[in-house]
Amino acid sequence: MLRWRSMLFAPADNAGRCAKAARAGVDAVILDLEDAVAPGAKPTARAALAGVVADVRAQGVAATVRINGAWMMAVEDLRAAVSAGADAIMVPKVECPHDLCVIAAMVAELRGAALPLIALIESPLGVARAQAIADVPCVAGLALGTEDFSLAMGVEPSPAVLDLPARQLALAAAGRGLMALALPFSIARFREEEAYRAIAGEAAAYGVNGAICIHPKQVAVANEVFGLSPAAREEAERIWAAWEEARAQGLSVVSLDGRMIDLPVAERARKALARQ
Repeated sequence: MLRWRSMLFAPADNAGRCAKAARAGVDAVILDLEDAVAPGAKPTARAALAGVVADVRAQGVAATVRINGAWMMAVEDLRAAVSAGADAIMVPKVECPHDLCVIAAMVAELRGAALPLIALIESPLGVARAQAIADVPCVAGLALGTEDFSLAMGVEPSPAVLDLPARQLALAAAGRGLMALALPFSIARFREEEAYRAIAGEAAAYGVNGAICIHPKQVAVANEVFGLSPAAREEAERIWAAWEEARAQGLSVVSLDGRMIDLPVAERARKALARQ
């Protein structure tokens, strides 16, 4: 099960920027073959992908490849990504489960095994079908494409517009134990660090557990908000230890610092510790 607090975009045709992204403290780099690469540069980017993937993974960072949405290009992108040894595939503009099933089948044929898929949902229709998309085998996470979603709505990408779809993706992802990379904030506003931090904190409170980023400043905030602080880790460890001791004594409930610890509380602590 993938648990990435932060994913940072980098143009797949720029090895220097990809290597720099891998050194930004991020959990995964998104090697972008779609919007970040000009149409005429895509064949060159695919040809160089193996070296770029190797450089990213050498830093101990996962390498995800965002493919193009158009089928002819997507097939070539998948061949290059699988051959390069990518850790996951990000599929853009996902609106229906069928497309993901086709992508998964292609990957399985090329690789002989599955790869995790990150479904980038960028339209109202995609959001409406979020649960069906989450149900597709091989899907490891749901991500909200804030700019394209807002464009499809005909509005500016404000938290007021993006909050509901972020919550819907968080619910759908939680139902299948997936990543919810759905920050209700314009990804382009990377200089507004405090606003970004506040929105991330609110999103974390309703189940969002990671963010896609375009700048290292966003990475640092995402890692902090969606990670486990030393104090939170200590609290989770105390809760789990108290629960384990209670179980050993045949108890189903225990009190810790005046707080009732039962199975749901203990499970939340265990899952928090497992994310690290």
